[in-house]
Amino acid sequence: MKIKRYFANDMRRAIRMVRDEQGPDAVILSNRRVNGGVEILAAVDYNELVVQSMVDEQVSRKVPARSDSRPPSQSLPHPRSQTTTRPPSQPAQFSAASPPVEKFRAVQPQANPIADPGVVAMRNEIRDLRGMLENRLRDITAHDKKRPQTQRARVHERLRQLGLSARLSTRIAECVEYRGDILHSWRQALAKLSSMIHVTDDDIISRGGIVALIGPTGVGKTSTVAKLAARFTVRHGAGRVVMITTDRSRIGARQQLYSYGRALGAPVHVASNGEQLREMVIAHRDKALVLIDTAGMSPRELQLPDEVSMLYQTGLPVRSYVVLSASSQRRSLEEVMHAINRVELDGVILTKLDETTGLGEALSVVVQHRLPVAYISDGKRIPENLHPARSNNLVNRSLTLLQHFGEPSREPQLMESATSLAG
Repeated sequence: MKIKRYFANDMRRAIRMVRDEQGPDAVILSNRRVNGGVEILAAVDYNELVVQSMVDEQVSRKVPARSDSRPPSQSLPHPRSQTTTRPPSQPAQFSAASPPVEKFRAVQPQANPIADPGVVAMRNEIRDLRGMLENRLRDITAHDKKRPQTQRARVHERLRQLGLSARLSTRIAECVEYRGDILHSWRQALAKLSSMIHVTDDDIISRGGIVALIGPTGVGKTSTVAKLAARFTVRHGAGRVVMITTDRSRIGARQQLYSYGRALGAPVHVASNGEQLREMVIAHRDKALVLIDTAGMSPRELQLPDEVSMLYQTGLPVRSYVVLSASSQRRSLEEVMHAINRVELDGVILTKLDETTGLGEALSVVVQHRLPVAYISDGKRIPENLHPARSNNLVNRSLTLLQHFGEPSREPQLMESATSLAG
């Protein structure tokens, strides 16, 4: 057992010195106030028997056994000191077998050192300090058990502030391992969200083929067709794109598409039915990319419009992409998805990112329906405002929008991770 004294300005610092040098198993034997601070006596590898023997030794030094230098015979009354009135036949006060008084006192058991006030006080202090340490350990353990729950609630709340649905926020929050601080947990949540957003890796521009854009009115399908045609022309050269529209009612949309076609040197045609659409596609089989702009539909239509049904009548390998406005509410987006639930979609194009205050609702729909995001559009310039979708970029945009348009954060450090996900 190793015993050492520690001196500090206050009790807290003294205990910290004991813990740092002797570890959490150290036992505080005593403490007292001295000039300039406190003094603690602490031991490691505490052995109560050893301490008791040391206490006994100290007590025996302080309270030596009393003895008398006089011979035992002097402790007996002298015969001459007896009075004459005493009967001679009266027995002596002490028999020969009786020990002298002083000798009897000398062999009496000493006072129990365990009952020494100093020892009792020391033990009480040790007991109190041990109780304090045990209570502190219980508090720390309870706090550690509650911390994951607290961080999970904070992460869930922040995901909801992004605009994500309650179901998706819960799903992400349950995937996080809450082993570090809140910033570490938040970054895990954002990384999980990013991994749940799938993309098509610029497949329309890189692959070409027959591509149809469908979706509600007013989401920017026609301008998206023009942007795709312009990007394909820039990458693969002029004369390799044809644009076909099935919208026979919106004259303004057709005129807009004709203007784009003239600027790009790409032919533009109008198909009235599935047979005409098939003939036009076959007639331009030498083109690397055929873009079909379908008529817009009401989000509340329960039946697919005829223009969308025309895609199935061609019997050709048409890839279909739904165009959704990021500025629409999640309920409206869900209605669109319900209306086209019979269409086998190859991806989604998100438009009007420059007009929205949050991306969370659109991303919730994308993740829920497991739709890969092909492109995003964030303005009217052709083709500058069309970009291949990147999951990290979408998450970063969500954080930026939250920072600009969301409620002021009580934890601004959570916004620092926006740039860490750029890719």
